[in-house]
Amino acid sequence: MASNETMDKTTDQIYIDKVLQGETNAFAYLVNKYKNLAYTVALKIVRNHEDAEEIAQDSFVKAYTQLHTFKGESKFSTWLYTIIYRNSISKIRKKKINTVDVDDYIIENHKADFDFPQIEALKSEEQKKYVTEAINKLSENDALLITLYHLNECSVEEIEEITGLTKTNIKVKLFRIRKKLYNELSLLLKDEVKEII
Repeated sequence: MASNETMDKTTDQIYIDKVLQGETNAFAYLVNKYKNLAYTVALKIVRNHEDAEEIAQDSFVKAYTQLHTFKGESKFSTWLYTIIYRNSISKIRKKKINTVDVDDYIIENHKADFDFPQIEALKSEEQKKYVTEAINKLSENDALLITLYHLNECSVEEIEEITGLTKTNIKVKLFRIRKKLYNELSLLLKDEVKEII
């Protein structure tokens, strides 16, 4: 039985092939499937709704015009996120916003999973609200990495392809972000935790 990821990749490829064979309206499937995540990724970097919408739209246009260069070696979503990431960074550079420096050291056996027992007791909509609020308090780069890793379920390898960061840097950053996010969530959930206890 094929995994969801394999089926997902195959479905994307069917529509990509249709577009390349001249059925241009087949691209609408890919736009509809990825438009929300495309906007979210852009927003995490540029922190501006109008810019994020513009970047998402521009990225789909670029993906469409460059579709013939997509080799299928990675998932279409990874390829698309790479375009979005580069467009977002370009937008930031134009606005002369400084990016965060990267530390180069290794954290062995890094585990980037979340374990927030307080969140388990909250309803799903509340969870989303608090996690989103906590992520929004992080820097642009941190918010992007945690969004790609946890919300978009990208692997470290896919994030490396999208951002150009090394696997080690990604692991270091995810480790630090997890701690920051835990602190933010702890502050946001303080009242809820008191009620639960």
